[in-house]
Amino acid sequence: MNLSELGGFLKSRRDRIRPADVGLPTGRGRRVSGLRREEVAQLAGASVDYYIELERGAGVQPSEQMLAALARALRLSREECDHLFALAGRPVPRPGGPADHVHPGMLDLMHRLDGTPAQVVTDLRVMLVQNPLARALLGPPPSTTGWTASFLYRWFTDPAARTLYPPEDHAKVTRSFVADLRAASARRGNDPEVTAIITALTTRSPEFCEHWARHDVEFRRHDRKRLIHPELGLLEVNCLSLFSEDGRQRLLWFTPAVGTDSVAKLELLAVLGTNVVQSDRSTADIEGLDA
Repeated sequence: MNLSELGGFLKSRRDRIRPADVGLPTGRGRRVSGLRREEVAQLAGASVDYYIELERGAGVQPSEQMLAALARALRLSREECDHLFALAGRPVPRPGGPADHVHPGMLDLMHRLDGTPAQVVTDLRVMLVQNPLARALLGPPPSTTGWTASFLYRWFTDPAARTLYPPEDHAKVTRSFVADLRAASARRGNDPEVTAIITALTTRSPEFCEHWARHDVEFRRHDRKRLIHPELGLLEVNCLSLFSEDGRQRLLWFTPAVGTDSVAKLELLAVLGTNVVQSDRSTADIEGLDA
C-alpha cells in the first residue's frame, strides 16, 4: 500500500477531467481546469473531508467499494483502475464482481439518462452503479459483497427480494433468471463465481434445481416488467438493455409502459430520487464511508 502515490494519482486524474465530461455545470470563476475535490467526493458518494485526506496521502486504507466508486467518478480506464487498486494494496477486482470496472462510455451514457431510471449490472445481476432514479425505483444495493450480492442469488435465498415483483409474476421471473444464468455460465466457462452461485443454489433451492434441469437459455435484450414500489404501488415499465462486448455487463434503463398510469408515477419518482440523493449525502457526511 502506498497512500502517498495513491493521493498523487487521484489528483492527476482529477486535474484532467472537465466538469462537463461528468455532467457537472462549468460556471464562472473556477480556479482549476479539472474537477474540484468536493466534486469528486460528490460523484463517488464520499464525504469531502475523507476525499481530501486520500489526496493528501493520509487516512486509512480505502475499501474496494470506495476505490470502485472513485474509479467511476474519475472515468478511469481498466488499466488505471487496476493501478488504483494496486496503490491502495487491494486485489484487482475480478471481472463481473461488485467492484468491477465499468467502461467509461457505458457510465457516461447512464449519467446522460438523468430523467430515466438506469443502472449497470453484471451478467450475474450484481449491481455496479445506479443513478438516483434507479435507486428510488429499485432500492439501494445490498450490504453484502461478492457473488452473494447478486439479485439472482437473493431471489432464491431471500424472500425480501421477491417483494419487488407481484406474486403472480414470480414464476415468469424465476424462469427468466435461471435461463439467463445458464447463458452466462456458458459464456464464462469454469468461472469460480458462476460455479459458486450454481453450487449454492443447487444446495439451497429446490425451485432453482427444478428450473436448472430444464436447460433453458435466454439472453433477453428487452422486457416488460411489473414492479411494486413501496410508495407508488404497481408500475408497468419497459426494461431495455445495452450489453458490453463480452456480455459480462449490461446497462439497464426503464421507461413507463405507454397507456398506463406508470407515466405519471415515474414523474413522481424524480422527487423521490432527489430525496434519496440528499439522504445518501447526509449519511456519507456522518459516516465518512471508509474514514
